[in-house]
Amino acid sequence: MLPWTVWLCDLDGTLVDSAPAHEAAFRHALAEHAPAALETFRYADHAGASTAAVAARLTGGPAAAARLARHKQRLYRAYVEAGLVRPFPGAHRLLDALGAAGRAAYLVTGGSRASVERALAACPLPVRDVLTADDVPVSKPDPGFYRAACRRWGVRPAAAVALEDSAHGVASAVGAGLATLHVHTAEAAPGAVAAPDLDHIVSLLERWSAR
Repeated sequence: MLPWTVWLCDLDGTLVDSAPAHEAAFRHALAEHAPAALETFRYADHAGASTAAVAARLTGGPAAAARLARHKQRLYRAYVEAGLVRPFPGAHRLLDALGAAGRAAYLVTGGSRASVERALAACPLPVRDVLTADDVPVSKPDPGFYRAACRRWGVRPAAAVALEDSAHGVASAVGAGLATLHVHTAEAAPGAVAAPDLDHIVSLLERWSAR
């Protein structure tokens, strides 16, 4: 029997392979708006947080952050439309398996609504609903992000599991009291359980269902 009735899934870097496109978009936007930040910029340090939150960390004020965020988002959306973002192997198998087992899958993503809609148009995924950075006043790693998701859909944290790929996302989910699977890694962030890939999670689901 599956241990959780609700699955709260991150999108970028978890279900879709979008990190290279996000990093390229940030680097191009930084080159124009905050070139001094390029030398030390590592996308992995910011993965999971909203573009607006990252831009605020990398620039000196709200106006500069807004310009950087807008430029980065335009570039990323163009990369999506060019076909540079695709589902990870196992993404559809996982979501189909959850649906077949009567489990609800939702997206809880730090992406903007417009960027997420473009990504889902390019990579359709069978989920019930989506929570984006535009719907929440905080950004991952704040636990308020996942708490907002639980309130939105009437989910008890004890009945749900979060699926995340980044330390920021794991911190948000664990802080909200959720069991958390840290995917695409051999060493999980604190509080999470590591899963090397999505197919590994599908195999776990199959074993749980057979019990």
